[in-house]
Amino acid sequence: MKKQYWLIAGAVALVLVLVLLRFHDQSKVAAAAAKPIIAAASAGKYVAGPGRVEPISEDIKVGSELSGKLKRVMVEEGDHVRKGQVVGELENADYRAAIESAHATVQQRNAELRKVLNGARGQERREAFATVEQNRAVMERAKSEMERRNLLFTEGIISREEDERYTSQYNVALANYQEALQHHSLIDDHAREEDIAAAQAALQLATSDMSGAQARFEKTLIRSPIDGVILRKHHRSGESVSNSSTVPDPIVTIGDNRVLRVRMDVDETQVAQVQVGQAAYVTADAYPGKKFPGHVVRVGNELGRKNLQTDEPTEKIDTKILETLIELDPGARLPVGLRVDSFVSAEPAPR
Repeated sequence: MKKQYWLIAGAVALVLVLVLLRFHDQSKVAAAAAKPIIAAASAGKYVAGPGRVEPISEDIKVGSELSGKLKRVMVEEGDHVRKGQVVGELENADYRAAIESAHATVQQRNAELRKVLNGARGQERREAFATVEQNRAVMERAKSEMERRNLLFTEGIISREEDERYTSQYNVALANYQEALQHHSLIDDHAREEDIAAAQAALQLATSDMSGAQARFEKTLIRSPIDGVILRKHHRSGESVSNSSTVPDPIVTIGDNRVLRVRMDVDETQVAQVQVGQAAYVTADAYPGKKFPGHVVRVGNELGRKNLQTDEPTEKIDTKILETLIELDPGARLPVGLRVDSFVSAEPAPR
C-alpha cells in the first residue's frame, strides 16, 4: 500500500515538472518574438506597437435595406467591383409588378389630362353645331305656324284651343333650340381651370406613386458603394437576409485595397512621440526579413482600449492606447486583416 502511494506521488511530480518546462519554453519563445519590438522601443528610436492591415477605405459591410430572400449573389471573394455595380439581388417580382401597375396608372392620368386640355373632338363639335341648326329650323317653322294661327284666331276663323296648341309647339321648339345651343357652347368652349388643375394633380400623384415603386424596387438591388474588391462573402443565393439598418446582416464586405493602411495601437506612454508625417514601417512573421515602409497619416484624438493583443504572457491588457494610421507605400501586398508589428520613427516629421 505504501509502495503504491509513492508511485502515485512520483507520477504527479513528473507531470508537474513537464508542465513547468513547457510553460518555460513558451515564455522563452514569446519573449524572443517580442524582442525586436521591445529592443527598438527601449532604444528610443521607434515607437513600436501591434497593428492590423486594412484597406484605405476600411472594411465596408454592404447589406440590404429590405428583409427578404436573396435571388442571387453575383460576386465571389477576390472579385473586383466598380462603384454602383450590382453585387446581389433580392426576390423582387412583386416590386416589379408594382412598377408596371403604377406606370399604367400614369399613362391613364396623362390621357385624361390631354383630354381635358384638348376638349371635344372635331366630330363632336360638328355634330353639336348640326343639332343647333336642326333645332333652329324646327323653331323657326313652329314660330311661323304660331304667328299664322294667331292671325286666324284674331279673325275668328280658328278656335282658341287650336291657337294655343301651336303656341305651345313653338315654345317647345324654342326650348329645344336653346338647349342645343348651350350644349354646343359647352363642347366648343375651353376647359375650365379647375378641371385642368384636378387632372394635373391626379397625374402628379400617379407619377409620385410610380417613383416610390421604382425606389422600392431599387432597394432590392444591392450595389457596391466604391471601386474595390470583395473581401468576404457572408451570404449565398437563396439565403434570407435582414434589414441591415436595424440588425447588422452584411451580404458582402468590400474594401479598396489599392492602397493599404495599418491601424496601430500606440501605448499611452508614447503618444507624445507620434505625429502625422513621421516615417514608419511594419513587419510580419509571414514575411521574415521584409520591411514594408510607410508614413503616419492620422493620429487619434481619444485614448481607448487595445484593439490588438500580442498573446504574450507579460502583456498588459489594461493600458490605454491611441489609434494611429500608417499608410504603406504603393506596391505593398499584404492580406487584409494580417496582424503586423508596427514601428514609427521617433524623429519629428519633416515639414
